[in-house]
Amino acid sequence: MGHSVMFLMKQLSAALAWLGRRGTRAIAAIVFVAIALPPLDALLKPFVTEAIFALLAIAFLRVDLGVLRGYLDRPTLVLLATLWSSVVLPSLFGAGCLLVGLDTRSPGLFLGVMLQALASPMMAAPAFAALMGLDSTLVLSALVASTALTPLTAPFFAYVFIGPALTLAPLALGLKLRTLLAGSLLVALVIRRLVGVVVIRRYAPQLDGLNILLVFIFVAAVMENVAGQFLTAPGELIGLLVLAFAIFFAVFAVTACVFAKAGPDRSLALGLMTSQRNMGLMLAVTGGVLPEQSWLYFALAQFPIYLSPFLLDPLARRWRTSPQRQPT
Repeated sequence: MGHSVMFLMKQLSAALAWLGRRGTRAIAAIVFVAIALPPLDALLKPFVTEAIFALLAIAFLRVDLGVLRGYLDRPTLVLLATLWSSVVLPSLFGAGCLLVGLDTRSPGLFLGVMLQALASPMMAAPAFAALMGLDSTLVLSALVASTALTPLTAPFFAYVFIGPALTLAPLALGLKLRTLLAGSLLVALVIRRLVGVVVIRRYAPQLDGLNILLVFIFVAAVMENVAGQFLTAPGELIGLLVLAFAIFFAVFAVTACVFAKAGPDRSLALGLMTSQRNMGLMLAVTGGVLPEQSWLYFALAQFPIYLSPFLLDPLARRWRTSPQRQPT
């Protein structure tokens, strides 16, 4: 029996490592797999909160504290990026939505867009930045600071802009965010203490594979009705998809311009980070109790996020091969 268990564990480890080495290709593929399997999506939907908790714990588990301290020793750019992501962007989103009357014309879409704005950047953003050859250390530092600030900023902006449209009270939202983040951080610290950093680094491909499976649970949950919606209301779906891409690239471009003086490496990295919002975190703390249109927008907003390494890599590659980057 012991040999059988060991054999199964080795096979599982090998399978996770194989999946993890497929990286961004696997991440992009799961979006389309989720659309094609709505029965599986419905089965996985109740486990979104647990999947997000595990994703956060793995992300905290893999934080390189030495690298993080290095950037925090020079905190000006990190603080500016954090304020931009956590305060300025939600303010711009909220003001823009109210200006065009989105809150009255389409309350479900308004709620989805605002929850996107309130969310902290995705924990996968540093990995995506590294794949594109950008400054992943800066992304990690600003991401950690933004995530720590979210339990304070999200309830405030939820109160100011969303109000009664959100069934969860702002203070309850902040409490749930703090609990989710603190709990996942605690689990990560305990695991780091028990197994050590060396073992964690050794099993990096397996953790990558596990990340992809956990991301699939979240993506599958929000993709449940996409295929059906395309058949019944293709115009609405295409419109929301165009909006999701427009918001993604607008946030990316504006952020890159705002931080242009920091250099192309850092400005593009921050643009990538701020455009990838952790909507799964907001789904987890709201318990998934959202209008149908909010769910649909969340689903379609995954396309630019998970396709971004492919869509933006030519831009990053052009920067890496530009004359100012060549050795002198």
